[in-house]
Amino acid sequence: MDNRSGEMQVFAKVVETGGFSAAAELLNMTPSAVSKLVSRTEARLGVQLFKRSTRSVTLTAEGREFYASCARILQDIEDAELSVTQGFAQVRGLLRVNASLPFGQHYLVPLLKDFKTLYPDVRIDISLTDSKVELQRDEVDVAIRMGPLHDATFRARRLGKSRKVVVAAPSYLASVEAPQTPADLERHNCLNFNFRRSLDEWPFMVDGKLVHREVDGEVRTNNGETMRQLTLQGLGISRLGMFHVFDDIQRGDLVELLPQFNAGDVEEISIIYLNQKHIPPRIRAFIDFVDERLSAILALKGCA
Repeated sequence: MDNRSGEMQVFAKVVETGGFSAAAELLNMTPSAVSKLVSRTEARLGVQLFKRSTRSVTLTAEGREFYASCARILQDIEDAELSVTQGFAQVRGLLRVNASLPFGQHYLVPLLKDFKTLYPDVRIDISLTDSKVELQRDEVDVAIRMGPLHDATFRARRLGKSRKVVVAAPSYLASVEAPQTPADLERHNCLNFNFRRSLDEWPFMVDGKLVHREVDGEVRTNNGETMRQLTLQGLGISRLGMFHVFDDIQRGDLVELLPQFNAGDVEEISIIYLNQKHIPPRIRAFIDFVDERLSAILALKGCA
């Protein structure tokens, strides 16, 4: 019988404990049995996973790569079993959610009524802010994060991605000459965020090369939704995520500028949650609900 998952578990324990004896004690096996299983895995793969000495074992490059795959597969197996057992658990309790102001207002808040209808015993505590939160420090169960993820303390599920666009309102463009090239922006009021560095630059593709154009303006703000409102009022030009202004562009309330120079940079949209062994039913239910609803909505808006 194929027992590769069992061999993966043994191999992973050797890595995590730092030796055959420690892994054997944890798994209630003999060190020789652990060593034989690892050797059998190496023979099947045709590579050496460990460099062995009398004092220690260290991973080879192939071993590090195999361990990363094993850890993911073993977690998937545990998640599969947990999803069945938790299917019988009642979805209830306090759920603490965080999202950026624009994403929360336009995408997440409109879904909460449906979620509450499905899970009436869940109490929701939602905070909207463009400031970065730390899940454990700020006592947040689930957050919607824009941009790259570098923290190994949480897990993530990708919902979509959104490119950045330069936009302005027709009322603004009625009083000025629309920019034809990125260089023309120096003559325009470009709105920016006040939490970034004093030198603001926007990326563009010019003659096949990525260039960064310094921009400046008379109004700054600390969140994307206020930036959108200022742009809609005709106060200037801004650079925002397509997820945020898609509907405004479709209605003609905003106009995309310099599309031929768009740098093509995108922000990943992810739902993140703590990397814990057992995920409470209320958190898992919310993640699945948001993934199902928002992935489809974002795809329709060019953010898949």
